[in-house]
This record gives sequence, structure tokens and C-alpha cells, in this order.
Amino acid sequence: MQKTDFIKAVAERANRSQKETKEIVDAALEVITEALKRGEKVTLTGFGTFEVRQRQAREGVNPQTRSKIHIPATRTPGFSASSTLKNAVKEG
Repeated sequence: MQKTDFIKAVAERANRSQKETKEIVDAALEVITEALKRGEKVTLTGFGTFEVRQRQAREGVNPQTRSKIHIPATRTPGFSASSTLKNAVKEG
């Protein structure tokens, strides 16, 4: 499902226009993004938690030259599904 499909489905369920729904979805995604930039967790009860995860620095190998390279530590967004969401998916 693409973002436009998601917006259309939400608009139909909420009985709202697609334009209004797109603005709401975009605003929600911006709020989540800004919170993650600040290093905050975003927990949506019954859905899951978005959080920033720290990846450790490590050594890698350049596949073309086979030389060792240093891969620096990075911050990456992560998502943990709630048990409610996991059970809903499991049940199909």
C-alpha cells in the first residue's frame, strides 16, 4: 500500500476529503519525524513505538577492493510493533 492508497482508505473510513486527510497524515508524519530528530520516542498505544536506534561503529569490507573500511556510528529510526498489532497480523 502506497501513501496515496493509505490516504484514500483513511478518507473513506473517516468520511473526509482526500485533501483534508492528506494534510492530517502529513502533519502526523511531521510530528513523528520532529520527535525522532529530538531523540524522543513516539508511542501509539495499540500500534507500536517509533524510536531512534544507535548503530555502533564497525569495520566493513569494500566488496570491490576487499580493503577494510571504517563504518561510523549512525542514528537510525526504528519501529517496534505492539502486541495488539502483532496479534492482529498473526490472526490475519
